[in-house]
Amino acid sequence: MFQHLRPAIVLIGLFMCLLGIAYPITVTMIAEAAMPGLAGGSLVQRSGVVIGSSLIGQEFRSDRYFHGRPSATSAPDPKDASKTTDAPYNAASSSGSNLGPTSGKLIDRVTADIKALREEGVVLLPVPADSVTTSASGLDPHISPENAAIQIARVAKARGIPEAKVRGIVTATTESRTLGIFGEPRVNVLALNLALDTTAP
Repeated sequence: MFQHLRPAIVLIGLFMCLLGIAYPITVTMIAEAAMPGLAGGSLVQRSGVVIGSSLIGQEFRSDRYFHGRPSATSAPDPKDASKTTDAPYNAASSSGSNLGPTSGKLIDRVTADIKALREEGVVLLPVPADSVTTSASGLDPHISPENAAIQIARVAKARGIPEAKVRGIVTATTESRTLGIFGEPRVNVLALNLALDTTAP
């Protein structure tokens, strides 16, 4: 019986070493040599301190900054481990809301978000979809140029600078379609807010 098991055991050990150890190490070394920034998580630094990643969104609440799209991620409730609580942009718990278009909870949240935009002076109809809807991951670091555009007046007022200057910063940080054909134009919120702090502190 052992003569039949021996080849299987040898092959399991061989492929475990090849595919579970050698291959991941090789790919990691090649990636770190060819593109260290991307392989290291696309970390963003300011004054030598890591402040985030260009791949993971962050929550900005101040009127001085552009806000990302809503996030539906959650975290364990510190008061009751069997429940969860809202924790926007929680990278340890990537998820969407999974609420359908007839969900009362979703309708109430979107209605409240639109009302808040109206109170900020946004009169555009309809509002950009990504300004009131969450992404599938809850961690999307980008917003649409249209979403950025409706926030320009608020940011300019909070910083006491002309709207034209803020609009120029938005234009400068807007990324075009990948290879000119894939995806949509987008604005990385962290990059935009860093540009704001640098150009118009």
